[in-house]
Formats: sequence, C-alpha cells, structure tokens
Amino acid sequence: MIIASFNVENLFSRPKAMDVPAGVGGPILAAHAELQTLLEEPEYTPTIKERILILLRKLGLEWSDTTGFAVLRKIRGQLLRRSTKSDTVEVVAGGRGDWIGWVELVKDTITAQAMTHTAMVMRDIDADILGVVEAENRPTLDMFSAAQLLAVDTQPYEQVMVIDGNDTRGIDVGVMARAAYPLTSIRSHVFDTDATGPVFSRDCPEYTFGTPGGNEITVLVNHFKSKGYGSRNDPTGAKRRKRQATRVAQIYRQLIDAGRRHVVVLGDLNDDPTSTALEPLLSGTGLRDISEHPDFAWGPRKGTYGGGNEKDKIDYLLLSPDLYDTATGGQVFRKGVYHGPRVDDPWEMYETLTSPALAASDHAAITATLDLA
Repeated sequence: MIIASFNVENLFSRPKAMDVPAGVGGPILAAHAELQTLLEEPEYTPTIKERILILLRKLGLEWSDTTGFAVLRKIRGQLLRRSTKSDTVEVVAGGRGDWIGWVELVKDTITAQAMTHTAMVMRDIDADILGVVEAENRPTLDMFSAAQLLAVDTQPYEQVMVIDGNDTRGIDVGVMARAAYPLTSIRSHVFDTDATGPVFSRDCPEYTFGTPGGNEITVLVNHFKSKGYGSRNDPTGAKRRKRQATRVAQIYRQLIDAGRRHVVVLGDLNDDPTSTALEPLLSGTGLRDISEHPDFAWGPRKGTYGGGNEKDKIDYLLLSPDLYDTATGGQVFRKGVYHGPRVDDPWEMYETLTSPALAASDHAAITATLDLA
C-alpha cells in the first residue's frame, strides 16, 4: 500500500494575499489573523478598539467595506461609525455581542491548468491513503476528486473527508482513501488546548482505516503554524509549532498505549528536522521519518518545498516502529512543482507546467510504500 502527504495549496480558490510577494501579502494575512481574534472579544476595551482601527487601516477597510484583499461583512448591528464630515472613524460596537459580522479575505480562482496538474500528481503517486493539506472543505475536495481525477484518466477516491478546523481562511486538512481501506473512525482535536490556549492552527484529526488483510492504520493529518510568511526568524511561530508538536506527540503516545501498532503522523509541519520546534515529535516518540529509509528516493534535492533545498524539508511522513518495519521505500514527487530556468540539478516537470501560476503546488508530494496486508 502507498500512503502520501500532499499540500495542494487549495484546489479551486486561494486568498489573494497568499499569491503576492511576501512583503505585500504577509502583513495583510497577519493583520487579518489578529483582527479576527480581536473581533471575537466579548468586550472591546479602548485599547482593543484602537488596535481594531489600526488593523482595519492595514487592510484598507477603514473607509471602505471592500478592498482588493479583504471584505468587511456586516450582517446585523454596527462595528464602525464613519463620518466624512468630521473625517473620523470610530468603533461603536461595545463587543462581540453588539454586531454580527466578520472580515474575510478576497480569493482568486485557481487556474484550470493548475488544477489539472494537482490531479496529475494525485494520479501519478497513486496513493491508497492520501493526506491532503490546504483543502477548502469536504464538498470541494470531493468535487475535485470526482471531476478532476476523471479528467486525467484515474478513478476518483471513494472516501473523502475534511473536518472544518480553526483557520478562518478556510485552509483545512483532510484525507482521501480507496474503498479497499475503509474509514472506520474519526476523531477531531480542533478543541484541544494547553496552558496557552488553543493548540492547533487547523486540526490534528485522527482517521482510522481498515486494510484488506484485517489490520488497522491510524493517520494523523497536520498543518503546523507557518514561519510568518517567508520570515526565517519567527519566535512566535516557532513557539506555536513546538506546542503543536508536543500535543501531537502526546496523542501519538496515547494511541500506542491503547494498543495501536500502525500509526502515521503526516503533513506540512512548516519546519526542518533540525528545528527545536519539532523536537518533541521527532525525538523520543519512536516515530521514524520515511525519508530515512535506505530505499527512499529523494531525487536531486533533499527538501520538499520551493527550491527543494535541505532546509526546506517541511513535509513529513512519520511512522510508528511497527509500521516502519513494513516500509519498502518511498519518494518525493516533484513533477508538479515549478523550478523555473534553474540548471543546477533541476527535476522533471510536467510538459505543460510552464509558469509558477500553473504549478500544482509549491510543495512536492511525499510517499511511503508499505508491505502491510
């Protein structure tokens, strides 16, 4: 059987701010994330009101409900009072209970050819169980499977599941599986908290599947906190990733203690194997990275994101010891990642992948082949 992880970077639409240079989009995404948190406060103190206005200004929403990157949705009540006469804008809502609304990011439609390349990657890795990172929602992922996979001459997945997570941008994690591996149970960790607060940026869902030979395999799909939209020096993000790694390690140990022998932790963990943030998960749990297998095929580079440099090894397939013992190999599949005109060890791309906008993703897929009946 083949298990894979693939960050598809959304299938049909994606926030516009995520498709512009990091120096432009990063501040917009950061302002949106902070603003969403503040708008949920039960009481808007003077300090919070001042900060709301600053963030609205960064999003271009101080004087308008719509900009190129964001929209202020108002259903009932009033958040702001704008006075052109006095040239002032003030927050008039006293807290979350005084108005119904939110700020959402404007989305761009993914090109048809990019969607085709995403489907081609799924076709070519031919995974029996595929962990999907950055899917919009279950209906979208199921629709993509039904339409796009058929369009590239492969069968849609019979089982498609996504649980809405904590990311207000609609970036979730899910799973696709063949009928021979029936999904028998689901458990969400979207509400998990620690001393600091909510742990997961999206979720860490547990999916348990049966196998044709009567075994069980439990898959934990993850997408850890990003590195701050291109910044390598992100102490806040690193702390969040460490909290997430710690909690996933706890969940994994609980599964092992409960008698589960075949467990996979997979997804985009947004840090390299040498990071201290991932240490709670990569050290001391017994989990083995499939990329350490002697028959794992890296290709020309030892990273999974962007240019494929070793520091960009951020996508993972971690196997419990009993499951790793069944592994016969795996690969990093890069044909859907655009490498541009570079000549230093370029990887093979699809012939129709002629520009970054047509890429399946900035992430290569990573797979593990298991001899598990």
